Amino acid sequence: MSAKIVQNILKSVPFSRLCMSQIRTKATLPTLAFEYKDLEPIISRDIMEIHHQKHHNTYVVNYNNTLDKLQTAVTKDDTATIISLAPALRFNGGGHINHSIFWDVLTPHSTKPSDNLNKALIENFGSCDEFKKQLATASIAVQGSGWGWLGFNPQTKKLSVVSCANQDPLFPTTGLIPLFGIDVWEHAYYLQYKNVRADYVNAIFEVINWDAVSKRFAEASA
Repeated sequence: MSAKIVQNILKSVPFSRLCMSQIRTKATLPTLAFEYKDLEPIISRDIMEIHHQKHHNTYVVNYNNTLDKLQTAVTKDDTATIISLAPALRFNGGGHINHSIFWDVLTPHSTKPSDNLNKALIENFGSCDEFKKQLATASIAVQGSGWGWLGFNPQTKKLSVVSCANQDPLFPTTGLIPLFGIDVWEHAYYLQYKNVRADYVNAIFEVINWDAVSKRFAEASA
């Protein structure tokens, strides 16, 4: 009974591909491909360090602690506890996944979309600038905290711009494969941009790692 419950829970959180024997796998804080100061003046060193070392690391720690509790509950066949852990798995696991993608798709270097991605952006949005406008609009409009995303629909083979609340991970929430995300939690920008979220969102396009986004698109659309 517990195994079936866990499997159903994992379908609703970012871990649907895990089997029961892998529940013990611990998350780790990823190493960045650049220094904290390297995204200045778009994102300050202080924000990057706090965001990575404090906020993302907290999701990692809490996710790992929740996995420990889940393993104990499974061992004890504690159905009530297994069910009660679902929100923490989704929130902290989603936070870890979202931030890991975020760091990967940022860079201090000048990059551009691959020919295939650029073609897809034009086909789906009319132009790359129109894509940026739509993603900015969706991200700025998030009520409270959340993310704006460029995602790939594996069923229709089309690109979409959507937003997700809190740390809800894109694929389990919408079925879209994440290509690029904008974190619009205040911890991602407030120290530098104060309450002007729009300035932060519009500026972040200057540090997109199009190489990474293009790679994600190639893998998703293969």
